[in-house]
Amino acid sequence: MSLNPALEDVRFCPRCKAEATISYPRSIVCSACGYAAFYNPKPVACAIPRTPAGALILMRRGFEPRRGHWSMPGGFVDLGESVEDAAVREVAEELNLRVTLNHLIGVYSRAEDRTVVVAYAATALGTPSLTEEALEVRAFAPTDIPWQDLAFWSDENALRDLLRGSPVRS
Repeated sequence: MSLNPALEDVRFCPRCKAEATISYPRSIVCSACGYAAFYNPKPVACAIPRTPAGALILMRRGFEPRRGHWSMPGGFVDLGESVEDAAVREVAEELNLRVTLNHLIGVYSRAEDRTVVVAYAATALGTPSLTEEALEVRAFAPTDIPWQDLAFWSDENALRDLLRGSPVRS
């Protein structure tokens, strides 16, 4: 997967069509008209809801990437939305579940990824249900987490940090 598919084959300014300076994967600048666009990682807001008994609620992903693997619910932060509001919204969309956020677990990023993942601990306010984004939803005891079948490295790191009670990672 390309780090920035938007710049892979670009040579010309999208505004005036003059030849542009491409600094892949970070930017496009046009000296003819002054157009400039800078590309940054996208923030992803996630939450790991806990049941009143302390089990961790995970979902089996219904979409690519990593369809069929276990993950914490989450998704992209929209413009005009806080990271916290996005985490609450994503849990509601993916699990039909209301949550309250408790604390930040950590911030996870790698230079080779296009995202910065922000993960929160949350309390479930009800019972989750299936959606098109969640093929299966299950509450796992900490000793039963399907470590070998997690969707992303950030899922593993956030779950380990949450269970360890580690201070916020950034």
